[in-house]
Amino acid sequence: MANGSLTKKIIHGRPYYYLRFSRRVRGKPKVVRTVYLGKAEDILAAVEKRRRGPRPQRIVLAEFGAVAAIWSLLQQTGLIELIDRHVPKRSQGPSVGQYLALAVVNRVVCPKSKRKIGAWFAKTVLPRLTGVRSSHLTSQRFWDHMGRLSLPAIEAIETDLARTLVEEWNIDLNCLAFDATNFFTFIDTRNKKADLAQRGHSKQGRYDLRQVSLALLVSTDFHVPLFHETYPGNRPDAVEFRSALARLRDRQQVFAPTLPAGQDVTLVFDKGNNSTEGMELLEGTPFHFVGSLPPTQHPDLLAIPLEEFHRLRGSRLEQVSAYRTIREVYGATRTIVVTFNDNLYTAQWTTLTEQMAKCRRQLGALQRRLARSRDGRSQGKRATLAGTQNQVKAILKARHMKEVLDVPVFEKGGHVGLTYRVQQRGIEHLSSTLFGKTIVFTDQPGWSDEQIVLAYRGQYRVERAFRTMKDPHFVSFSPCFHWTDQKIRVHAFYCVLALAMVSLLQRQLHQRGIDISISEALQSLGDIKEVALFHSRSRKNPLVTLELTERDELQSQLFDALGLGRFALP
Repeated sequence: MANGSLTKKIIHGRPYYYLRFSRRVRGKPKVVRTVYLGKAEDILAAVEKRRRGPRPQRIVLAEFGAVAAIWSLLQQTGLIELIDRHVPKRSQGPSVGQYLALAVVNRVVCPKSKRKIGAWFAKTVLPRLTGVRSSHLTSQRFWDHMGRLSLPAIEAIETDLARTLVEEWNIDLNCLAFDATNFFTFIDTRNKKADLAQRGHSKQGRYDLRQVSLALLVSTDFHVPLFHETYPGNRPDAVEFRSALARLRDRQQVFAPTLPAGQDVTLVFDKGNNSTEGMELLEGTPFHFVGSLPPTQHPDLLAIPLEEFHRLRGSRLEQVSAYRTIREVYGATRTIVVTFNDNLYTAQWTTLTEQMAKCRRQLGALQRRLARSRDGRSQGKRATLAGTQNQVKAILKARHMKEVLDVPVFEKGGHVGLTYRVQQRGIEHLSSTLFGKTIVFTDQPGWSDEQIVLAYRGQYRVERAFRTMKDPHFVSFSPCFHWTDQKIRVHAFYCVLALAMVSLLQRQLHQRGIDISISEALQSLGDIKEVALFHSRSRKNPLVTLELTERDELQSQLFDALGLGRFALP
């Protein structure tokens, strides 16, 4: 019988290993076999491979990180149970709450149409986490269940969720931001089942399409939505604000028991919501307010010299000066704060100069085309006075361009021409009066200038919420392919619920010391996959092991902060 021993041989300064087998031949030890093993790392790799066992027959990847994070928040808020209390289960299979929750996860992670949501679902860990079969997630089954979500049911669910968020998640109610936007649809003009879809002032620039409008009330604490309303796309923001005030008053009554003694709720809104009627209605609510006024409508306030402004205190207001006064606005005496922001001034001046340069290039090109036509160096239709004026109008449509560029169009000798020059007086007027300034008004006379300005800045929270909902990758409202008012309202509702989940996610990460954008968080989480290793070809009883992909430093932080380990099988 041969005995084996491990030996090392140094070749060119590097160790190489051999296995030598020896036995006694005629009473003396003799090497009878030598096996080359390689370098140390080769031996280690071979050992690790042996430990791992046989190569799996099949490997399947499933979405884990982002899906588990949103599913965790749905569990923490109790949203499924809350929905099912208002809309009981109708038959076998998932409940209305489960269907809606899965739509929320999909909207956050990978927005799909309801025809494609089943295929997406099957490639995630949700079948394992929910026990729902992908065969249940057909478009027909989904909308059969969503048909039970009436407008009163949606309002009741939202009210209960808002109460939960305020009472159990301690959402700050000191200031709440209100604003509205619209989303274009592809609903045909001949469709008479979608009164919500109307042509109006498009904030996305799609005047060729019917649109649906959405109003939101969000916390200035990470823009968590507490109220929404879907309304016709042709209704002006100021009119919608008046319409929403009654429901906002009802919502405040839900919040009132949670407010500390003496604390008020202050609504923050932009100038697009202003009207005399709205201010009168606001007086009849328990809300205070901070809003803004159109600067161009108050030239006397813009004309106040900067020497009369004073610097505001606080790290967030280092570049801001303010002038405080009292004026009658919309039929009532209000506190007015005019601010001048150095950074805003610089940004507006930069935008103006860039836009001027662009317009001058376009006007120069048009001028040269007209000259070639006049000299007979171009073919085609001769330019007309009206047509050229329309082209100039289109070039000057950008903000302030008509004030800073003078472009006379003339006809001489049967030919059209134009000249253009910079209006220095217009530039000086913008620079000395308008740029860098914001006019804020409030019914909180006891607040300091700093409090008023910081409260108004909370308006960007709702603007950020709308930007999130217009992101094509996460929480995307568009495209909306639904053809009835009921389906549009359901679509808007689960988009708002999706926004609530990502807002809570960002808030939760902040509380754990991780301050990153929601898109960065979701992208990083989305790269954490679950790997299913199938060690047999049997379809009925396959031997399967589950593992997660390796995580980088940020992924590990997110994984631990959100407690996602509880969704991973050992």
